[in-house]
Amino acid sequence: MFTHEATLRKSRGFRVREGPWFVRDDAGSPASMDSSGRRSAPYWSTAARAKRAAELWGGNLRVEPMTLDHWRDAELPVLAQEQLLVGINWSGPRLVGWSFTVPEVINRLIHALGESSSGRTPASG
Repeated sequence: MFTHEATLRKSRGFRVREGPWFVRDDAGSPASMDSSGRRSAPYWSTAARAKRAAELWGGNLRVEPMTLDHWRDAELPVLAQEQLLVGINWSGPRLVGWSFTVPEVINRLIHALGESSSGRTPASG
């Protein structure tokens, strides 16, 4: 997803014009807590990365895609309202990685997509 503008174009960042992937079961998506007590909703840049995470977490998790527009316009505002961080491409046996606030993700999206700050962005909390 959106660590630094440079990594947006590399493996840590989503392919800008594609949407993120997430894992879920019938009850919803996992939201892990970090050491400061904040929860993160994780997303991945590829189906393969999300599949690895689902396998590590176990259970009945499945991998699902989301369009970038839906993620930006519908999901991110909900995460902001619920004060969740946005986890990006977590990996490894403990599924660790970057987490950002919704405004940080929106800012990186604006820069990656070449939009102006007055362009299409969701409301952020």
